[in-house]
Amino acid sequence: MTSLRTSLRLLTSTLAMSLAMVSAWAEQSALALELNGAQASDKGCRLTFVVSNNLGADLSKAAFEIALFNETGVVDRLTVLDFKELPAGKTKVTRFDLAGTDCAKVSRVLINSATECAGAAVEPNACMRKLKTDTKTGIAFGV
Repeated sequence: MTSLRTSLRLLTSTLAMSLAMVSAWAEQSALALELNGAQASDKGCRLTFVVSNNLGADLSKAAFEIALFNETGVVDRLTVLDFKELPAGKTKVTRFDLAGTDCAKVSRVLINSATECAGAAVEPNACMRKLKTDTKTGIAFGV
């Protein structure tokens, strides 16, 4: 009975480590997009993003259609943000000025779709399928 318990503990421990490794691998093979800031600017609202390409391949172009929701939860506008080239393993900061937009009235930013996801050995839907979002602002951000 003792050897059966030992075997079960070993099996459980091995399974837990395997699941942790799969989870870590999935996190590493992601395109991480963080809404890092939203500040008023001369032009309207400046959104700052931190993007990390951990897909394992260079992206020659990555662009996303986003929906901006106002303070009452109504879609205020749709626009495309072009992140341009994203080298594999690189993190970069990009800012977008959204003319005529009041940051204080933006309650949510939704990524509607990837309008461009191009690169050697990158499947066209990888930018959405492997996208991980986060926010450092009071604005809800996600897919």
